[in-house]
Amino acid sequence: MDQTLCVIFDCEGTLVDSEILCCRALSLVFGEFGADLSVEQAMSYFVGGKLADILNDTQRRLGINVSLDVLEPLYRKTLKQLFEQELKPMEGVVETLTALDSKGISYCVASNGPKDKTIHALELTGLDGYFKGRVFSAFDTNSWKPEPDLILYSAMSMGFRVNECLYVDDTPKGLEAGVKAGMRTIQLEGINRRSYPGTLATIHRLDEISAYI
Repeated sequence: MDQTLCVIFDCEGTLVDSEILCCRALSLVFGEFGADLSVEQAMSYFVGGKLADILNDTQRRLGINVSLDVLEPLYRKTLKQLFEQELKPMEGVVETLTALDSKGISYCVASNGPKDKTIHALELTGLDGYFKGRVFSAFDTNSWKPEPDLILYSAMSMGFRVNECLYVDDTPKGLEAGVKAGMRTIQLEGINRRSYPGTLATIHRLDEISAYI
C-alpha cells in the first residue's frame, strides 16, 4: 500500500451531515412550484455533482420548467437556512482529524460548492479551525466532479503526488472523480448506498479510514 501523506475530504455528506438537508431543500424548493417531490424521493437519486446539473435533472424528473436563475438562488437560500438551524458534523470527524494531526498527515477539503459556502458549513459545525487555508472549490478549477481536475488540483496545491493521497467522498459523482484522478478512493456510506466500482473500500464512519493509512 502506498504511504498516505495527505487525506482529501469531500465536505457535504463527508465532513458535515448535510445530504438529508440538501434533499429537504430540493423538496421545499420544487414544492413552491407545485411539484410533488418527497424527501425520500430526492434521497433515492441523490448522486452529488454540480448544483445546476442536480436542479436540471430534478426538473426533468418532475416535468416542470423553471429558470435556473430562479431555482439556484432559491435553493441556496433555503439550504443556508436549514444549515444554520440543523447542520452537524459527521460522526467521527473530530477523532479522525485529531488522529491525522497526531500522525503528521496533512488534510484538506475538495468541494463542488462555492468556497464561501464550504467555509460557512465548516464554521457552523466547529470544523473551520482544522481547515484554514486548505479549502479547495470546483469554482477554483472551473471543473466539477465527476471530472478529476479538482481532486488533482487539491493534491498539487497541498504539495503531494496522487499516490501519496487518499480521497474520501460519499456520492457516486465524487467517487468517480477520485477514481478518474487515479487516487486511492474510499466511499463513506451515506444516503446513497450504491457501491462505486474502483474504490479502495467502503466505510460507515470517518474514523474507519485509519485502517487504510
